[in-house]
Amino acid sequence: MKDEIIRATAKGAPVRAMAITAPAVVERARQIHKTLPVATAALGRTMMATAMLGNELKTDEGSVTCRIDGGGPIGTILAVADSQGNVRGYVQNPAVDIPSKYPGKLDVGGAVGKDGYLTVMKDLQMKEPYSGSVPLVSGEIAEDFTSYFAESEQIPSACALGVLVNVDQSVNCAGGYWISLLPGATEKTIAAIERGIERSGMVTGILDQGKDAKGLLETVLSEFDLEFAEAEPIEYRCYCSRERVSKALISVGLQELEALIAEQGYAEITCQFCDENYTFSKAELEELAEGLRSAKK
Repeated sequence: MKDEIIRATAKGAPVRAMAITAPAVVERARQIHKTLPVATAALGRTMMATAMLGNELKTDEGSVTCRIDGGGPIGTILAVADSQGNVRGYVQNPAVDIPSKYPGKLDVGGAVGKDGYLTVMKDLQMKEPYSGSVPLVSGEIAEDFTSYFAESEQIPSACALGVLVNVDQSVNCAGGYWISLLPGATEKTIAAIERGIERSGMVTGILDQGKDAKGLLETVLSEFDLEFAEAEPIEYRCYCSRERVSKALISVGLQELEALIAEQGYAEITCQFCDENYTFSKAELEELAEGLRSAKK
């Protein structure tokens, strides 16, 4: 199964949709953060929703950041996607382990909690980023994004996301869809979508049958004549670099940098998204500090 996003529109009906399959993306996140199954599912769902939002951007250098704070034992979930849908993510407590709802059904909502918010920030390369926040509905992620689309973007939508984890904790399949109603949608159209969603069942059940992103939409929207755009490949992609970390060190200010040099004599910084480690020697820190001093003159 490929990691990709595909878009579709319904001929003769005001419906547009997109679907994602991302087993390698979610598996990469699992390996980096050493997540246990419920955290794998929660982080995977969040990354896939964020990837679809990123793919919707019309700004080439834009990005989307989604943050979920539900008050549950998993802590904060953070995902960032570029305008192609490449995504990276982080979960505060990757080793959360709580009982399943029932055999085969992870309790993502119990791990995430629902006493908090989903916040979406879109950087469209303008002066100020757009930010919207909605209270969590269930902590199950897909329902919370559906609420976000309705409240913050005024788009009636249906979102479904799923991650199926193997017995050895690796990712079997991962994917989801986002169906939006355009102006002019009738009750007949809405009823056809609802029937398709109910008839199709869980996303992971469809994907486990070998369906790809296109097949996922064809299954759910079987009552519509769909016209597909070309599928776009995505990957787990982190943009961290030594240069960016240097800028982060500079941003703490001269006083903090001098204190770091005096107290520790070096800096070791690990990227929260990819676990890449960056070490700066005392001489390198002093060079950064000297640059700040020169800028003040």
